Amino acid sequence: MNTELKLTDQLQKYFGFDRFKGRQEEVIESVLDGNDSFVLMPTGGGKSLCYQLPALIMEGTAIIISPLIALMKNQVDSIRSFGTDDGIAHFLNSSLTKAATLNVKNDVLSGRTKLLYVAPESLTKQDNIDFLKKVDISFYAIDEAHCISEWGHDFRPEYRRIRAIVQEIGSAPIMALTATATAKVQHDIQKNLGMLGAKVFKASFNRPNLYYAVKPKVKPETQIIRFIKENEGKSGIIYCLSRKRVEELAETLQVNGIKALAYHAGMDSATRSGNQDKFLMEEVDVIVATIAFGMGIDKPDVRFVMHYDVPKSLEGYYQETGRAGRDGGEGQCLAFYSYKDIQKLEKFMQGKPVAEQEIGRQLLLDTASYAETAICRRIMLLNYFGEKVTEPCGNCDNCLNPKEQVEASDEVVRALKAIREVNEKYKAEHITDILIGKNSAAVRSFKHDHLKAFNSGRDHSARFWNAVFRQSMIAGLINKDIENYGLLRINEKGHQFIEKPESFLLVRNHNYEEQEEEAGSSGGSPSGGTGGDTELYKMLKDLRKKIAQKHNLPPFVVFQDPSLADMSIQYPISLDELKFIQGVGEGKARRYGKEFVKLIKSHVDEKGIERPQDLVVKTVANKSKLKVFIIQSIDRKLSLDDIAHSKGIELKELITEVEAIVNSGTKINIDYYIDDVLDEDHQEEVFEYFREAEDDSVESALEELGEEEYSEDDVRLMRIKFMSEMGN
Repeated sequence: MNTELKLTDQLQKYFGFDRFKGRQEEVIESVLDGNDSFVLMPTGGGKSLCYQLPALIMEGTAIIISPLIALMKNQVDSIRSFGTDDGIAHFLNSSLTKAATLNVKNDVLSGRTKLLYVAPESLTKQDNIDFLKKVDISFYAIDEAHCISEWGHDFRPEYRRIRAIVQEIGSAPIMALTATATAKVQHDIQKNLGMLGAKVFKASFNRPNLYYAVKPKVKPETQIIRFIKENEGKSGIIYCLSRKRVEELAETLQVNGIKALAYHAGMDSATRSGNQDKFLMEEVDVIVATIAFGMGIDKPDVRFVMHYDVPKSLEGYYQETGRAGRDGGEGQCLAFYSYKDIQKLEKFMQGKPVAEQEIGRQLLLDTASYAETAICRRIMLLNYFGEKVTEPCGNCDNCLNPKEQVEASDEVVRALKAIREVNEKYKAEHITDILIGKNSAAVRSFKHDHLKAFNSGRDHSARFWNAVFRQSMIAGLINKDIENYGLLRINEKGHQFIEKPESFLLVRNHNYEEQEEEAGSSGGSPSGGTGGDTELYKMLKDLRKKIAQKHNLPPFVVFQDPSLADMSIQYPISLDELKFIQGVGEGKARRYGKEFVKLIKSHVDEKGIERPQDLVVKTVANKSKLKVFIIQSIDRKLSLDDIAHSKGIELKELITEVEAIVNSGTKINIDYYIDDVLDEDHQEEVFEYFREAEDDSVESALEELGEEEYSEDDVRLMRIKFMSEMGN
């Protein structure tokens, strides 16, 4: 293999990308230098490329140890699609026939195979160990390495034997990769693999393209159906905690005309894997699943992940939401929250060992805290994983629709004193009844209507006091004794608060009734547009599906969504042009490109489209890429708001760019947009004003035409129309 090319050239050659993501390049250089490496990268951060590219570059075969058969097949298909030789990647596991196993071994021994995926169970078989002793191994990569640790969330005993087997086969550099690992899990992995001296690479857990939102759980089925209908044709996963709920929800979606299937561990394996394949092949849009679903899929264009039930831990939640938008495109992460769900999960913990309950309770508190917080959700998630962030993200519900907070220091003190007055022997509901002066049978029978606290909280509702107790718990002032029926106890911090109160900002509880009509809308999430020729984009998606079916592959293996979007902007009409499209590369262009460029060429000819390549040469040779993009987008009649949004600029900045284009002599037609914002009479009035005006000053125009009738943007848009029609 040629190792003299620069790494970025190798990346372009094999995978069609022109730049690395995050710390990928450093990791790959470390592997090429023969070091052991520990890689902690979030889902969607590009972990697999860290071993795929060096495997293709280096002499010998890389052994990739992976726990899931479905994931192996997926990755092997993906690697093969980038080249023209199917022998380049293989897997070795229990699903292969004897003949297929022999074929794999022949390819590996002949040197054709650069990546061999092996299940840990297969690795322990003596005949496979004997076979691997004959192989020239470039390095070992252990994927999902958290399975090694008893502290990890998916411990597998056979993973503990990997080190001994590797030593028996023959030593080579080791790379351990995982998407979620606390410091304790990381140390356990490195110690078990005998690689405490390994180079450690931790990528940021931030996934800026993911939009996080928590919705109150009111009629969740209605909310979910409305959301899916608004995002028709997009792939999504909905997680539920119980198998029964999975089946009921999948059925509800089906009868509402949504292409959805269920997935859980209680189904027979043929149905389960059949449903997964239909999702991968885009025969269905939505999978409703328990958390058993996900590790085995590598689908980059999942556009939303929903949690019907509140997750048991933030670590699980983060990993599940990480399955959205792995291609860098739109990814919406919506969770439905009701405090009753937390109480239900607390009940399940009764009877478990005390240590396990302690951990479970803390994890649930973290989840409730995340759901009820008023601060930026991304800050909270990243801080949970030890990544200190202070700047709000601007892409979560709390940033886009801030929650109301009220000072509640006095109320917290009243609540704590009420707990103290009943000697910490009652639950939150009962203490709430005391505070609001509710003369219930329980309150009367315990003579709690004679307490100082009785009716001391009549200025607020029961819902308000429930929020006070819950958020005091989250803030660490109160503990709930789950073993003893959920009695509230004041801890040391709580006693200090009574003596010396501090500011306490309470997030106002959702007014669920008002929230309902808004629940289920995407709430300011990123746009899912391609920023290109939408008609062509749809045709390219149809062609991709046809080709994928012919090759019996998931469509994204042929080309991913961002590649199709780039084609709909760049209009490549030859294989040479196609290989420079994002995510294509030479092998993919040769393997699948012919029909795509043929389709694009006939579309360009039929519509008389001026391609950006031609456009740059003919009329805007000296203009910036942004100007070319704007001209193309306006030719496609894209909304100016969408164009601005896709480039991350304000509408005012975009109008300035369009003015510069028109002023330099290029004719542009924005009638389609103006017709949406101004009626005919108003357009005529402004047009006539400029026809007779002495100068093109917007201020003068507004003065003459009246600021109550027109905005500055209205006048500037009409001035563009005037200059383009009359001047160019």
